[in-house]
Amino acid sequence: LAVGWGSGMDTAWAPSPGGCELVQSIMDCIGRWLSSIPANLRGDTKELFLDDNTIQVLGNASLLLYPQLWHLSLNRNQLQLIEPGAFLSSQGLQVLSLTDNQLFTKYSLTAAALSALPALRMLDLAGNQLTEDMVSVLVSNLSSLESLSVARNIIMRLDSSTFTNLTQLLELNLEKNYIFEIDNAFEGLQRLQRLNMAYNYLPCLVGFGLTQLRVLNISNNVIEWFLTLESDDLFELEVLDLSHNRLLFFPVLPRQSKLHSLLLQDNRMSFYQRLPNGTSLANVTVQFLIIDGNATNITTVRLWDELCHSNLSSLRLLDMSQNQVWGLPDDFLAQMPSLTHLKLNQNCLEAFHLSEEDPLAMLIELDLSQNQLVELGVKVGIGDILPNLQLFNLSTNKLQALPPGIFTHTRKITTLDLSRNRVDLCPQPDKAKSLPCVDIRGVETLTHLSLAGCGLQGLGGRPFQGTSLMHLDLSDNCQALSGDLGWLQDLVLTLQVLSLRNTSLSSTPVDFSALNSLVRLDLSGNSLAAFPSSLGGLRLRSLDLRDNCLPALPPDVVRVPLGTSLRELYLSRNPYNCCTLGWWDALQQAEGLRVPDGREVTCSHGSHRLSPGALPEPVLQSCRWQTADLALLYLVLALPTCLTLLVAFVVIFLMLKEKLLRMVKTRCGVSSPY
Repeated sequence: LAVGWGSGMDTAWAPSPGGCELVQSIMDCIGRWLSSIPANLRGDTKELFLDDNTIQVLGNASLLLYPQLWHLSLNRNQLQLIEPGAFLSSQGLQVLSLTDNQLFTKYSLTAAALSALPALRMLDLAGNQLTEDMVSVLVSNLSSLESLSVARNIIMRLDSSTFTNLTQLLELNLEKNYIFEIDNAFEGLQRLQRLNMAYNYLPCLVGFGLTQLRVLNISNNVIEWFLTLESDDLFELEVLDLSHNRLLFFPVLPRQSKLHSLLLQDNRMSFYQRLPNGTSLANVTVQFLIIDGNATNITTVRLWDELCHSNLSSLRLLDMSQNQVWGLPDDFLAQMPSLTHLKLNQNCLEAFHLSEEDPLAMLIELDLSQNQLVELGVKVGIGDILPNLQLFNLSTNKLQALPPGIFTHTRKITTLDLSRNRVDLCPQPDKAKSLPCVDIRGVETLTHLSLAGCGLQGLGGRPFQGTSLMHLDLSDNCQALSGDLGWLQDLVLTLQVLSLRNTSLSSTPVDFSALNSLVRLDLSGNSLAAFPSSLGGLRLRSLDLRDNCLPALPPDVVRVPLGTSLRELYLSRNPYNCCTLGWWDALQQAEGLRVPDGREVTCSHGSHRLSPGALPEPVLQSCRWQTADLALLYLVLALPTCLTLLVAFVVIFLMLKEKLLRMVKTRCGVSSPY
């Protein structure tokens, strides 16, 4: 239960006796190893937080000194007992949080203490190993209660005696119990608006009739059927969460409701109006046998027709992902004119057809990913279809093309995911003009495009002309960069994020220098043996170079414009040379630059793989020899040889001096005394 700290937070925290801290009238004693409530705190304390201590008993005199208290939190203590007179001096207490304690031990005495709180509005008893009988006793006299949480207990069955007298209750949390049966447990809660029964063991919900309820969460149960009472009453229901259950059919909803969010994710749901082999079951009915005490009713339902009896005109979000839907009933979407988000991903759809009869004029997001789609049928040219669509996810299907002109009607589309389909972009080369393709040229609103894993065979013919792409994913296309790279020129002014992961990019130069707007570039999973020099002038914020063949980065990498702008650099799984790590040291000193995978970066020295930040001394010495100045090395090696030759020349000269002089005299004919 969260309660605001109020205004005026300019008051500084001040130490208080007992190691607690005080700000205004709020006392923080969390995690102070307290075994009881301190008796020397400020008397005007209004909010007291004692979470994460070791308090076992809240005695009759524990709160006598704090008559103005309205919020008390004792979460995660060892509380076993609240004595009957503990709250007699705190009649104004409105919020009480007692989660993760041991109140099951002496719950009847604790119930007597709670009954002395006439103003209590919010009570949290989660995680106290309480049964349904214990809960009934604890809350039996709390008629002022507006919010109750008994989550994470051991409640198994609810009946009409569990929540008696809670006439003001607005919110009830029963999640993470063991509830498998409900018998008229909520009929007396006439003001209840929010009910959470997620993570229980309910097998079905039949005869739902809580007309005042606004939010119902029964996700993560084992529900196979959800049937609403046949009634023309207006249900206030706005959000219904049936996700992660075992629903076999689309739920039978109220005929009149305010439902705007219906969550049916991860069930076993399908429609049986028409089977995949074309067989029609339109006239087949299903009978439900409902036993209520001694009364037995048989209800005959045509589940696909029951949809028409439910008013879904206010529905905005429908999530039917992770089911077994292979087709939608006729006019199913026509009942939802206000729908803005439709999720049908991870189903068995082989075809999806849109027509003027199902315009989905308000739809913003359509997710058809991870199906078996081989055809997307759209009747184009009659009227607007999907005029407000912004996000269109078709990834992981079997599509080869989209209907021609589909984007002439989707005038607001910004994001298109075609990844992992066997599609090509138009225009095709002359020899392949007859092959199907997807034409996005001239779609000015398109900013995010994913073509990962599409088997692209090059992108000739300027397929992005007239677009304003900011994010482009071409990863997992081994031949995407083969041929003419002129398509990059159409994205110079707008492209900010480019993924070329696993595109067989090698040392063949790709000129990135013109992409001045680029801020994130992924070159991982390629065969780069040298750092692309054209990156030096870019001002990227993030660069991914993982899984390449780089022996080193340029030594001046931190001084070029790229180095000064980079904030995130991924470098692992490259065969760096341990003797050329000057660039690594420079990166460690670069201000504001982060290497998230720095601990995974290794370098090679011989057959060893080492961490560049902790090289052994023998490796460092070996590297010094390998990286020494070769001119100096040659000089050191040549000097002894030169000295030897010089000495030999001098000796020979001295030995042959007289003979040489006579020879000169004889030849020149000039006498001179010896």
